[in-house]
Amino acid sequence: MNQGRIWCVVSPTVGLPLFLGAVTAISLIIHFAVLSNTTWFAAFWGG
Repeated sequence: MNQGRIWCVVSPTVGLPLFLGAVTAISLIIHFAVLSNTTWFAAFWGG
């Protein structure tokens, strides 16, 4: 693993949930932005 030494600085029990939470938050923000700024995306989700 190329960046394996990061776990010497940050504990995996803190770093992994923080990383996954950040990915989830960014994904939700992007989806909300697309949903609120386009007309076709809401129609696509609505079926």
